[in-house]
Amino acid sequence: MSDGHGPPPETPSGWSAEQPPPYSAPQASPWTAPGAPQQTPYGQPSAQPYGEPLQQHQPLGPGPQTPYPPYPHPQPGYGYAPPQPALRPGIIPLRPLGLGDILDGTIKLIRSNPKAVLGLSAVAALLAAVPLAVGQAFVLDTMSGSLTDPESMATTSGQLTGVAAQYGGTLVSYVVQFVVVTLLTGVLTRILGRAVFGGNLSAGEAWRLVKGRVPALFGVVGLMAVIMVVPLVVIVLLIVVVAMNVPSDGVGLILALAFLFMIAYLGYYLFFTTRFAFASPIVVLEGRGAIDAMRRSWHLVTGDFWRVLGILLLTSLLVGLVAGVLSVPFTLAGTLFGMLSGGSVVSTVVSAVLIAAGGTLASMLTYPFQAGVAGLLYADRRMRSEAFDLVLQTAAIEQQRQGWVHASADELWHPSNSARP
Repeated sequence: MSDGHGPPPETPSGWSAEQPPPYSAPQASPWTAPGAPQQTPYGQPSAQPYGEPLQQHQPLGPGPQTPYPPYPHPQPGYGYAPPQPALRPGIIPLRPLGLGDILDGTIKLIRSNPKAVLGLSAVAALLAAVPLAVGQAFVLDTMSGSLTDPESMATTSGQLTGVAAQYGGTLVSYVVQFVVVTLLTGVLTRILGRAVFGGNLSAGEAWRLVKGRVPALFGVVGLMAVIMVVPLVVIVLLIVVVAMNVPSDGVGLILALAFLFMIAYLGYYLFFTTRFAFASPIVVLEGRGAIDAMRRSWHLVTGDFWRVLGILLLTSLLVGLVAGVLSVPFTLAGTLFGMLSGGSVVSTVVSAVLIAAGGTLASMLTYPFQAGVAGLLYADRRMRSEAFDLVLQTAAIEQQRQGWVHASADELWHPSNSARP
């Protein structure tokens, strides 16, 4: 009998069962030679007949209990290497971009350099909004006068004043918008080209780099205007000719024909705006002429037309929603103030200021957003079709090694640097 203080019992093989290795019994190896009898933890032969294949046991879970490598998770198998994340020195990862990357990169563009991006956008938006606001304010002033004196609008001079104020202000606003948005797009594209590598450009530096490309930018916008306007003029003339040769009871036919023409023109408009969506970024970043840039844009969009169209349409929808949310309160307040204030000079000025403030606030955010999406979508198409991400990654590694972003990064956008032409 043992009183609990005697020596530990011995196993049949002579090892101590209570002491840790190397004094305790050797653990059974998970590996057994083919045909060899299995051993129990204490060295006793197993009951499995000699020469029969070993039974496969289910893994007991992660760790050394698993009878065969590689062990299950969380330990990866032998030779497994997780994919390396893409380099991201700036606003986007240097790999082909998804929709989320493009939208996130555009927001990061605005946040990384708000002084240059939002400042220039505010100036451009204000210049475009003021003529339209003034024209609308005069229209509201005329409408307010007609409420107090209905006979004033019956005169020819009153009608001409209202029409001139409305359409004259709109026309001037479109002309100003044509100029300032073209220049703004060029400057923002140059800022974006540097922001991809994590660098910042001031408004003055960006303008110094872009001013030599201004004629080509206006060339692209002018050619796009011709492409868009000429078919519209032809459609209007056709509708007028048909209306002149159809009897008075054929109004339904004229309306149906006009509807079909407008549907066809909408498809035409979307097709060419998508095909030439990258022309302005190409002019600025690649230094090409207007016609060459449009040809290059057509080539880049080929093979991914529907994706580019979808992203551009989604961007337009988002921009329209944001612009409406920001501008509608100001426009509504200015309209009500102008119509109900009695037509005084002060009411006209206040109404114009409110309408201009709403238009400026909305455009200040929508202009850079559209330019940013177009520029990043252009970069994505080059990564996908020309392996341009390899060029950007190599340059980013060199930039990180040197510890700063220098102006040579701007030259990387030239098509001669593409890994796959």
